[in-house]
Amino acid sequence: MSGELKRFYRVAEAVEADGGWQVCLDGRPVRTPARSHQTVPTRALAGAMAGEWNRQGETVDIARMHLTRLANVAIDRTPGTRTDLAEEIVRFCETDLTCHLDANASELRGLQDAAWTPFRDWAGETLSVFLVPVEGIIASPQPAASLEAARTHALALDDFRLTGLAYGCGLFGSAILALAVEQGRASASDVFEASIIDARFQAEQWGEDTEALAAQDERRQEAVALGAWFDALGDPS
Repeated sequence: MSGELKRFYRVAEAVEADGGWQVCLDGRPVRTPARSHQTVPTRALAGAMAGEWNRQGETVDIARMHLTRLANVAIDRTPGTRTDLAEEIVRFCETDLTCHLDANASELRGLQDAAWTPFRDWAGETLSVFLVPVEGIIASPQPAASLEAARTHALALDDFRLTGLAYGCGLFGSAILALAVEQGRASASDVFEASIIDARFQAEQWGEDTEALAAQDERRQEAVALGAWFDALGDPS
């Protein structure tokens, strides 16, 4: 499902279903693009997804319904690609944003150290994912044990959490930051701001680009949705 379509329902609501919860539109359960039942594990997540449907106007913009799209991926694609997703997360560890520091004793380096070092330390202490920082853009080989720890953690997650973790890696450019959100170490909004330190610093030095700011705001909204995704998955009510 992509793009916009004319709104064809009056109300969306979360309904208990076999194996979890579903969103129903005027009593009819939503299906995924692959025509599977769009069953999610918690009432909170189904309720948040129903909220996305209810906030639509005369047209339905699926592209901006981030929770619904994540659920579709978790149901239709993730079960058959779990190993690939885990390897993608490992690749982000190998080139992690939080490991690439400015080579100079600069204001930017101070901002990077202040924002990123606590996350790297946390990942090492909590998940045994110890990543080695470097100066500049050339990646350094990361410890094999750390990459295996990231792989093991990813594969231990259920399909919904794994989907969110992989999505977060791409959104933040960092497995460490995505893990921090998945594990509840920090809010997705705070993590997103940490992920754009370089871009924000450059904008302050050279001026802001309107298109870049618009794209950044779109990604910020995706980060808010990712935070809601993990919060809802962790809500037992």
